[in-house]
Amino acid sequence: MATFPEEVLTRTKKGETEVRSLIDRGRYVRYRYLHPETGEAMEGGKVKLVLRSEAGPAEEYFLIPTKSERTLLIPTSEKGARKIWDGSRAVDL
Repeated sequence: MATFPEEVLTRTKKGETEVRSLIDRGRYVRYRYLHPETGEAMEGGKVKLVLRSEAGPAEEYFLIPTKSERTLLIPTSEKGARKIWDGSRAVDL
């Protein structure tokens, strides 16, 4: 059995001990969709989350708010290079 430092151990609601173990590290981008004429959020506030790994392909998800005030996370296919609006100009994703 492996020995882990105390700082990485946590307890579940059932009182069991777990180890927080890194899967990957990288950076992320979140963006929303706006109506091109009004600048208002489209589709009820849907947000795209792109997780960029330091070593591997990007993962993409839609974050969709629900009526119960929770957020639904839906995996989607990686779309490749594209530009997003940063409030003043188009920038690389």
